[in-house]
Amino acid sequence: MRRQMSTQPMRPALGGILYMVLAFTLGGYFTFAAVQGDYGVFRRVQIRAEAEALTAERDRLRAELKGVTNLTHRLSDDYLDIDLLDEQARSVLGYLRSDELVIR
Repeated sequence: MRRQMSTQPMRPALGGILYMVLAFTLGGYFTFAAVQGDYGVFRRVQIRAEAEALTAERDRLRAELKGVTNLTHRLSDDYLDIDLLDEQARSVLGYLRSDELVIR
């Protein structure tokens, strides 16, 4: 007597499917975190751009400070620049010499 085998289609194991879903989910999460997370690629580019902007602003402020320091030194008691003093008096106080004409 021969036995007949029933021909049922084979189902994939449920554990294998769960393992694959978990692996893809974790892979997707870590990929997303590596690109857009707090320490991701996009954040790194943003931080680098902010650093460059702040460096440019720092350099601009240093140049401005150097100019103001130079003017302050030139108007100090130790070193008096008569031309600069004359320019400031004309500009700020509106002084004129008697032989000058004002054209507006």
